[in-house]
Amino acid sequence: MPTERIGPPAVADEREMLRAFLDYHRATLAMKCDGLSDEELRRRSMPPSSLSLLGLVRHMAEVERAWFRRIVNGEDIPLVWSDERDFQVAYDASSATRTEAFDAWRAEVGHARRIEREARSLEVTVHEPKGDEQVSLRLVMLHVTLEYARHNGHADLLREGVDGTVGA
Repeated sequence: MPTERIGPPAVADEREMLRAFLDYHRATLAMKCDGLSDEELRRRSMPPSSLSLLGLVRHMAEVERAWFRRIVNGEDIPLVWSDERDFQVAYDASSATRTEAFDAWRAEVGHARRIEREARSLEVTVHEPKGDEQVSLRLVMLHVTLEYARHNGHADLLREGVDGTVGA
């Protein structure tokens, strides 16, 4: 079943606009993976890079988990695929499956949506340990959206390399 992608509204309040753009980019990544086998999803861009569509899905599960659960919600949990906080581990999808990667990604997206909706405002601030600074929920939503946008560009090229499909 193809991924449904709903375009963001042209007019909305700030929070709804941020939600809509983030969901749009989440759906874009999923669309880039539609209709491909596990083997095709694992296909690497060009050696020695380990970048693959499945690796991007796994990486974005880590990004969602790190920013929303670990930072915004303050949960003391490891990353999905690395106890050492090594985001690079997720990119290695050499033995991963669509089911494993997408189940983890969808679970983290669900947590992220819940955490964002339960936050009283975009002004909520939390400590971000890597930069040792206070960050707002607004910044987190923008950062994660930009992370998807950047990786969706990679996904465009990866998908074209697998079967020639181009465009959103």
